[in-house]
Amino acid sequence: MNIDWLIVCLGNPGSKYADTRHNIGFMVGEKLCAAHNVVPVAGKGDWYQAAVKIRGKGLLVIFPTTYMNNSGEAAIKAMRQYDVQPNQVMIVVDEFNFPCGKVHLKLGGSDGGHNGTSSVIQELKTENFWRLRCGISKNFGMGQLVDYVLRPFNPDEIELRDAMITRGVEAIEYVVHAGIARATAAINSGKELFPKK
Repeated sequence: MNIDWLIVCLGNPGSKYADTRHNIGFMVGEKLCAAHNVVPVAGKGDWYQAAVKIRGKGLLVIFPTTYMNNSGEAAIKAMRQYDVQPNQVMIVVDEFNFPCGKVHLKLGGSDGGHNGTSSVIQELKTENFWRLRCGISKNFGMGQLVDYVLRPFNPDEIELRDAMITRGVEAIEYVVHAGIARATAAINSGKELFPKK
């Protein structure tokens, strides 16, 4: 299958981390796969992968098994294996600078203090890849970031989390439907991407 987009879902492997804020990238990727009736399988590297076809475009969705801080190792190996360029890469990542529920797409920029993003920048040797950032809020004090991102969402955040996962999936699908420029504007405006008829 020709790969138009490499979707790199950031998170930590194992059931221990499955429901944590840091794993929102995995949650979005899992829902995307389920929506298209595909099941991730072991890839030829440190990741699980699933091939998703949308409107004739091929998306390879990968879930690194390297743990968050080494996510870039899986990303660069998958890029080389499938001959993908950095501007065809979209990481799905948690963002504590956004309120829980917000989804935002951007190209390039710094790592924003995120070790997974930092690893991808380091391994790709460029910042010019796409980031689908999913808000987890900044409800922690000085020195508490690590504990915070490795905890589950609060009960009063579950509805927002679930809506954010759905919007994350729709955002990826909308990139294929509308093209990256139009999709970025629509996603970041917060408007409904696929209005119900």
